[in-house]
Amino acid sequence: MKKIALVAALAAVAAPAAFAQSSVTLWGRINTSVESQKVENQDRKAVVQNNSSRLGFKGTEDLGGGLKASFLLEHGLNSDDGKATNTAFWNREAAVQLSGSFGAVKLGRWTNGSYFATADYVSMHNHDTGTSSDALYSGIGWTESNKVGYFTPNIAGFTGEFTVHAGENVDAKAFDAALNYDMGPLHLGAGFSKQGDGTQYAIRGLYELGAFTFGGYYQREDAGVGSKPTRNIGRVSAMYTLGASEFHINVGGTEAGGTYGSSGAKQYTVGYNYNLSKRTKVYGFYTAIDNTAGNHKGDFDSLAVGVRHNF
Repeated sequence: MKKIALVAALAAVAAPAAFAQSSVTLWGRINTSVESQKVENQDRKAVVQNNSSRLGFKGTEDLGGGLKASFLLEHGLNSDDGKATNTAFWNREAAVQLSGSFGAVKLGRWTNGSYFATADYVSMHNHDTGTSSDALYSGIGWTESNKVGYFTPNIAGFTGEFTVHAGENVDAKAFDAALNYDMGPLHLGAGFSKQGDGTQYAIRGLYELGAFTFGGYYQREDAGVGSKPTRNIGRVSAMYTLGASEFHINVGGTEAGGTYGSSGAKQYTVGYNYNLSKRTKVYGFYTAIDNTAGNHKGDFDSLAVGVRHNF
């Protein structure tokens, strides 16, 4: 008993010194909307819709000499019914990282940087989530697991991310690259990914002009197979802020071909956000996806109101 008491006392003394150099944070987002949704040739229905809600843990330890170790675990959950969004529990991110003046090296699972550098960046009204997310963006090379990545340090506003996916004899190896430039009101980005015979590349621009923000991206996909393996995709967006209010509009389109199929499509979204605080907003939007083959219209549309809370 004396030995146990002595060990406990020593642990109590040592613990503050050990934990003083590290920190762990619980964080997440609950984003839920109520929508009136219509799918072509089906009756309109009322839906309680999850919009990429998530729960995460992240932590950092200062190793000294400018070197840090960190981790991030992020679980995607359905806020409408409480279920997991994927059979993998940490389905959004599970990664460990070493960082320093050289940049960072990361191992594990996370979303491709090429997506964040392009499509996600210009989808400002609901962070490219839920039914109003970009339905036309090419997912070639969208491989999140079994990755090794290098992140450059910020050099005069420029940052880069370069990752390799190990196929592990299950699927083809994949490569993803992203470049970003953020300086003042100008924000530029580019992304490239390749898996097997499929490739995609995209460029993005966004400019802040007082209360207005304008953005857009262009993407080129080559599926590597089929009679028409390539297609062009694009999207433009704009936001106007007035106090706590945000007014949004974006329009996207794709031509036929590649992974999309034999016809092109357009997507339109108008939205309104009211920021109750830095962490909480209420919002509404209308989004519609129309197939452009012949007179084919009304593939999907939704009128939504929702609440998003970050914690």
